[in-house]
Amino acid sequence: MIITRSPLRISLGGGGTDLSSYYLENEGFVLSAAIDKYIYVTINKTFQEGIFLKYNKIESIKSIVEIGHPIIRESLKLLKFESPKIEITTLADIPAGTGLGSSGSFTTALLKALYTFRHHHIPQNELAELACHIEIDKLCEPIGKQDQYIAAIGGLTSFTFQKNNEVKIEPLQINMDTLYDLEDNLLLFFTGFSRSAGSILKDQKVKSLNHNEEMLTNLHYVKELGYRSKEALLNGNTILFGEIMHEHWEHKKRRSNGMSNPKIDEWYEIGMKNGAIGGKLVGAGGGGFLMFMAHDKNRLRKAMVNSGLEEVRFKFDFEGTKVVLSS
Repeated sequence: MIITRSPLRISLGGGGTDLSSYYLENEGFVLSAAIDKYIYVTINKTFQEGIFLKYNKIESIKSIVEIGHPIIRESLKLLKFESPKIEITTLADIPAGTGLGSSGSFTTALLKALYTFRHHHIPQNELAELACHIEIDKLCEPIGKQDQYIAAIGGLTSFTFQKNNEVKIEPLQINMDTLYDLEDNLLLFFTGFSRSAGSILKDQKVKSLNHNEEMLTNLHYVKELGYRSKEALLNGNTILFGEIMHEHWEHKKRRSNGMSNPKIDEWYEIGMKNGAIGGKLVGAGGGGFLMFMAHDKNRLRKAMVNSGLEEVRFKFDFEGTKVVLSS
């Protein structure tokens, strides 16, 4: 039996510039952090011929081409599993569609498990790139590369997505006081809205490819905010980081009408009036988690809970995608 896990993530700056529609011409930059909420994948060899899958559905099929789950199907095809006797099960600490990069985490966990099942090792950066290949090239999802890379590598990490399609990876060298400040005062609240990022990101992709001036200007500015966020954290200035988050959210909302809604705006305003320095929706937008940087975390917690939101507490993960059990 093989068990792997991949961390979910929060985006700290530059989100949206990791799509090839932007970075192949302009270079992208994203600051991201892996958190201790995970996607788990279990693989077991069965005695019975066939493929047995358990996720939010159950599949029992004879061949790879019959698999309904697109990521599992393409992963098994890519790694040339022929007539397998295999059972694959997945579990998640937090459901999909909540803005924490669950698809990228699942793909890296699955690939790591399949490689381990074959007794092969795959380096973290190769794992991330292979996951991107499956989701972006094979399945044509209109997504970026941030999720797969931060899931595979973990930590607080900056990624530069270069015009030649290579990715420069730099762990953020912040001091322990800043790290603890972030873990204490970055708060996540679930809005209750789950959504697919596809429609929002597809709109961004189309506008970027068509050189829409408004979209490109927005992404240029968000990238600059990512650089400023990195500098603020390296200097231990978490108050400035929170202020940049607010500025980021104001610009992010302008990318798409589906980025926010009146209820999310109302909750955000409540947070800003009750102990938050700044905040934003994590992920592509439209739902999922509101994240705030707090200067009065107790007041903020009380206000958001009284508004009907559920907090998910977290710490950072520095291991990335890993094998939990191999027997």
